[in-house]
Amino acid sequence: MVDEPECPHCQKTKHRSEEEYTKLIHRLNRIEGQIRGIRGMVEKSAYCPDILVQVAAVNAALNSFNKELLANHIRTCVVDDIRDGKDEVIDELVRTLQKLMK
Repeated sequence: MVDEPECPHCQKTKHRSEEEYTKLIHRLNRIEGQIRGIRGMVEKSAYCPDILVQVAAVNAALNSFNKELLANHIRTCVVDDIRDGKDEVIDELVRTLQKLMK
């Protein structure tokens, strides 16, 4: 299990299993590498369509990350809160989905 770091901007935290934490960090590291690659392409004056293809790949990777994180959130946080009678979590989920769909 991974300790929950304190975030001064967050009111809630989420305890993640070591497996979930590792998978998410691995995905973010790959995305970070893709972003660095795009920066390198810009610095080397790469052809615009080539850069755009790489940007599309990063967008797809971020969408995949979001899907995984959202699925984990629903399976754990949302289900647990509903079981505990905290139905306000449904409104929070709806607001989150609305932000993701902009």
